[in-house]
Formats: sequence, C-alpha cells, structure tokens
Amino acid sequence: MHSREYLNGGDVVVVNCTHQSNVLVMDDSNLAAYQRGASARYYGGFYKRLPARIPVPHSGNWNILLEAPGGARYGMSVIRN
Repeated sequence: MHSREYLNGGDVVVVNCTHQSNVLVMDDSNLAAYQRGASARYYGGFYKRLPARIPVPHSGNWNILLEAPGGARYGMSVIRN
C-alpha cells in the first residue's frame, strides 16, 4: 500500500494490518531514494505488533508505505493535530 498525503506536524499516522509489516513514512525525496535502493530516511520501521502509530515531525507532503505479505488486510487513518 502507498498513500501520499499532506500532513501537519504533530499529526499521527495510524496503520493496522493483520500481519507483521514494515510501515514507513517519508517525504518525496526519500521515497525516490528508497525506490532506487539508496539510503533513505524514514519514520516508522518493522512492526511486530500493530497498529503502528507514527507522529509526523513537520508539515508537508508525506508518503505512507505499508510493506505486508500477500493476503494481508490493512487500514490506515490519520489523527489530525
């Protein structure tokens, strides 16, 4: 799953999934680096227990990626500050 949204600093991204997953929140330039396989800075990481709650550090366009196994059910929401 990939979603791109404008988020305000202090908003919290909440992602739930039926399986352990990587949940990554990153800006556009870091997403491009990540997609190239280069080093990228992101918030979040690998979660064994979900839902993941990831605070957004500052306002801007953010990419939310969920890397989950096939067949996983998931959902995403944002708690607005």
